[in-house]
Amino acid sequence: MAKKNKNKKVFVGLSGGVDSSVAAALLKKQGYDVVGVFMRFWKDGRGAQNACCSVESEAKALAVAKKLGIPFYIFNFEAEFKKAVVDYFLRELGAGRTPNPCVVCNPQIKFGLFLERAIKMGADYVAMGHYASVKNAQEKAKLFAGKDKMKDQSYFLCGLSQKQLNRVIFPLGGYVKERVYELAKKMRLPHQSHQSFDICFAGDYQAFLKKHLKLKPGKIVDLAGQEAGEHLGLPFYTIGQRASIGGPGPFWVVKKDLKKNILFVSNNEKDLYQKEMLLEKINWLRGQAPKLPLRCKIKIRYSVKSEAGTIRANGSIKKMVVLFDKPQRAITHGQSAVFYGKNGEVLGGGIIKN
Repeated sequence: MAKKNKNKKVFVGLSGGVDSSVAAALLKKQGYDVVGVFMRFWKDGRGAQNACCSVESEAKALAVAKKLGIPFYIFNFEAEFKKAVVDYFLRELGAGRTPNPCVVCNPQIKFGLFLERAIKMGADYVAMGHYASVKNAQEKAKLFAGKDKMKDQSYFLCGLSQKQLNRVIFPLGGYVKERVYELAKKMRLPHQSHQSFDICFAGDYQAFLKKHLKLKPGKIVDLAGQEAGEHLGLPFYTIGQRASIGGPGPFWVVKKDLKKNILFVSNNEKDLYQKEMLLEKINWLRGQAPKLPLRCKIKIRYSVKSEAGTIRANGSIKKMVVLFDKPQRAITHGQSAVFYGKNGEVLGGGIIKN
């Protein structure tokens, strides 16, 4: 394998963390010509300290490259990241939706701009420390969930194209996290666990929203139309969230009325469940839509299991309707729904509209 890969150059996104460090080390061991790259993304002041943003992580990435004896570059994508990811995130929140910035960042930045620049510099592939796998069959690249079901990141990759998948390597797809830690220790690479942030660029999330959005307090109303309290601004809330309003709770957020600036809540959790959802902005990873209707499993957010359902057309190849076998809790406008086929293959995904 080392001889086969000898003349293949791979640019690896190094974050300074254990996963990307081990990914780079594995690729070097497999004979690839490995180059390390730290990507600078926009962050909101000093509060954002996730791997993609902090000065400390940049220094760790450089130390890893030196340890492995590989070239190291810094790609500055701060302006592009701000426009494509942060501005999108704030715009969606302001429109009453709950966006997933990672699903946008991956195709546009990490496997978009990064891949383009790497190819211009002579790369054959780019690689990341994601827990997912790419396999090629019949001239089509297929994306699969990672072996470690607790760390699987295939959900966030649902927006990738065939062009991108054909140039991507995920060395950790067949590993579990514990084994990656063992390899890091053995190779004397960074192996400390660190806190993970849902929104890497935000730091203090509430302070971030207060700084960048015009937040208007309004009424909290139950489904019977009775006023139950006052909210701090609709972007602070998402469907299914517990709402602290006092009274005979608990209460959950069930919907938002953006025009009237009303947050609707219920103390009956059954009101959160639905069997049907609408999707838009569909992306099929094989490059074309499969024959519909399609039976598969669908994940409506990263932190839940995929559930069986049927996908049907809804008047456009970019719009679909999904009917689940069982009601799903807190289907949320703006989140990504990802479709899984046999053996954990990621078939595609779209943005939830209802």
